[in-house]
Amino acid sequence: MAFKLDNIPQQKTAPKSDKNSVSFLQKEITLFGSPFSNKVKEDFYTELSVLLKAGVNLKDALELIQNSQKKKQNKDTLNFISEDLISGQSLSNAIQVQKPFTDYEYYSLRIGEETGTLGQVTEQLGDFYARKNEQRRNLINALTYPIIILTTAVLVVAFMLQFVVPMFEDIFRQQNVELPAITKFIIKLSGLMKDYGWIVLTIIAVLLFSKRLFNKKQGYKRFKDNLILKLPFIGSFVKTVYLSQFTQAVSLLTASKVPVVNSIQLVKQMIDFYPLQSALEQVEQDILKGKSLSQSLSEHHFFDDKMIALVKVSEETNQTEYIFDRLNKQYNTQVQQQSKMLSTLMEPFIILFVGILVGVILIAMYLPMFKLSSVIG
Repeated sequence: MAFKLDNIPQQKTAPKSDKNSVSFLQKEITLFGSPFSNKVKEDFYTELSVLLKAGVNLKDALELIQNSQKKKQNKDTLNFISEDLISGQSLSNAIQVQKPFTDYEYYSLRIGEETGTLGQVTEQLGDFYARKNEQRRNLINALTYPIIILTTAVLVVAFMLQFVVPMFEDIFRQQNVELPAITKFIIKLSGLMKDYGWIVLTIIAVLLFSKRLFNKKQGYKRFKDNLILKLPFIGSFVKTVYLSQFTQAVSLLTASKVPVVNSIQLVKQMIDFYPLQSALEQVEQDILKGKSLSQSLSEHHFFDDKMIALVKVSEETNQTEYIFDRLNKQYNTQVQQQSKMLSTLMEPFIILFVGILVGVILIAMYLPMFKLSSVIG
């Protein structure tokens, strides 16, 4: 029996409680842990599914999971949920007022309660966050080494401009040597760094500390996410990550008999990536106007031809759940392959870039030295 979620955007959900001050999924892809993070949710839903299927009642299952938590904030969150259950609320209503949980989780658990499949839904949520964590690890593995190399290169170049180049500049000034254009440029660059380097560092520090504030600005999110998509190699990889999350979420909701338009609404609320959210917003409107899902997806470049063709097949054969599950597995495989390829490709390019930068500085400094030695000789 299908569970209909009508007028989700117009629904007034209960205000989020201040019991837990950490907001979940402020970003889809993050590099630092947080209370009740994706990893904690993976363990939470997986353990809850196992306990429910083993016949443990919901209250005792939550108590067992709460006792296994190490962070006080996680214990407190689960304690609040247990107290709400004791007061007569359902699990879905109990997690709805907790900030770490999303509307996606609320509606998924509500579907499980209404259909008597809470154990299956929690298992699917555990699998969803397991895939999400795997994609996050792939992203970190792909970018960590290149970022370390690039950071080291920036520090080396900054050190040379700050300390090495001024030493050569003093020698050239004392010997009154005619400097080539490239040397004059490097010396000028060194002077600018000495004069304004602290300003640049201050701006970078301010941008890093105000990142959370900027993330709340729609214009900043639109600019940042669209810029990421245009980056060579990285843009394609990030797009595949979000397509994998999109197809997995739709597959899970379709398995729970949620109508397609409601699935789009829930996924749009869950995934915080502007190009996908914007596309899904229009897809939702097109479906409400009578267009099919495949037709709606085909009008947006974010969705590739493979997805559109298979979605069209699913509509004709009524195999939406199966098709989206297969698409998710394909995209997940692509994420793993692209993460390895990204790391392999970026490493030599960054090393080459670093070599060129250091080489230009050394050549600029040594060209006048050769001229000076010939004059002295």
